[in-house]
Amino acid sequence: MTRSRAQDPNVCGVTAAIAVIDGKWKTALLWLLESGPHRPGELRRQLPGLSEKVLTQALREMAADGLVHREVHDVLPLKTVYSLTAFGRELSEALGPVADWGHRRLARLAQSPPAP
Repeated sequence: MTRSRAQDPNVCGVTAAIAVIDGKWKTALLWLLESGPHRPGELRRQLPGLSEKVLTQALREMAADGLVHREVHDVLPLKTVYSLTAFGRELSEALGPVADWGHRRLARLAQSPPAP
């Protein structure tokens, strides 16, 4: 899905929302940032396999979409902290029922015998 779909007024709302959180790491970043502000290094340590480049790109896109706030403290070395905006918290809350559904699906799959 392209990022332009997130801004296209002619797509359904679900498509526009998914375009904003599309990708491997954005939902995990939203989940981590729910607990409060984090520095980029903290986020990387909590998400093994996430490269610095991909983290930076995801956080920039999330900031451009109004989901996260980037605060740079004027100290040496520079200290950058990311936190959810009110809009980002709203999205995170909206995803709660989807997460619940996903957990129910996983439990259902665990109970079902594997398909032939």
